Amino acid sequence: MQYKDYYAILGVNKDATQDDIKRAYRKLARKYHPDLNKDKSAEDKFKEVSEAHEVLGDPEKRVAYDQIGKGYQPGEEFRPPPGWDSGFEFSGGPRQASPEDMAAFSDFFESLFGGARTGRHTRAHGFHARGEDHRARIEISIEDAFTGARRAIHLQMPKVTADGHVVAEERTLNVNIPKGVRAGQHIHLKGQGAPGHGQGEAGDLYLEIAFAQHPLYHVDGRDLYLNLPVAPWEAALGGKVKAPTPGGVVDVTVPANSAQGRKLRLKGRGIPGNPPGDLYVVLQIALPPSGSDKAKRLYREMADELAFNPRASLGV
Repeated sequence: MQYKDYYAILGVNKDATQDDIKRAYRKLARKYHPDLNKDKSAEDKFKEVSEAHEVLGDPEKRVAYDQIGKGYQPGEEFRPPPGWDSGFEFSGGPRQASPEDMAAFSDFFESLFGGARTGRHTRAHGFHARGEDHRARIEISIEDAFTGARRAIHLQMPKVTADGHVVAEERTLNVNIPKGVRAGQHIHLKGQGAPGHGQGEAGDLYLEIAFAQHPLYHVDGRDLYLNLPVAPWEAALGGKVKAPTPGGVVDVTVPANSAQGRKLRLKGRGIPGNPPGDLYVVLQIALPPSGSDKAKRLYREMADELAFNPRASLGV
């Protein structure tokens, strides 16, 4: 997938005001609208211009796009890193845009904003209106979900200045992370969305939970997976080995003749819940190094004594 420079598509500088972007879009939209331009390439160009305006014309999307696009050139191979959108605050509650709304845009747009929420939740009553609900995606550690925690969460919220430029303002919230929270679940913070108008109440903030990459565990729902190295003799002969869990180190019984990749289930040692998840220990057979003369001699003795052919099942 190639990186798209939306500023170049609209023909504006990266420090363009929101009015500059609006004017550039209107000019190009008239030029390439399929009803006005019968050139075969006009429709594709019109879609490209519309996509660029969908991002740059929205201060929230623009701030996120500017952050992720640093250092990329048009046409350069691009993949958004995991968790890139963590901490960006967007308008709208926790409901997803329909696939039809996104169908006309590129894979590049889909990879960044395909899961973006749309819709406004403002409810007006005379001169008073409830503020918009906001949403943000945050990353937490697996340990926080395992025990519960109170954490300072830093969010970036775009603001349009008096001269029409977009800047990112940071705000910090102290948030209670409930024990047993799952990826994709939302924490609802009442009154932490956009301010209301007149005497209208403030909107709410919905924090979507994601797990930060962990050096030991992989998460699937409430279940955890741990790759556990074992020596060849531990796998062959069986026995008890130590294994880390979020709740502390435990003894795991390795059955004799265990193969590479065998999964051992530790019931109830996953993320807490009703019922709790499980922890799956996946055995990874680690070979001792053969750097010393003694190690090489032992490996040769094994080869002579065991006469083991690991490729016998392949017929070779």
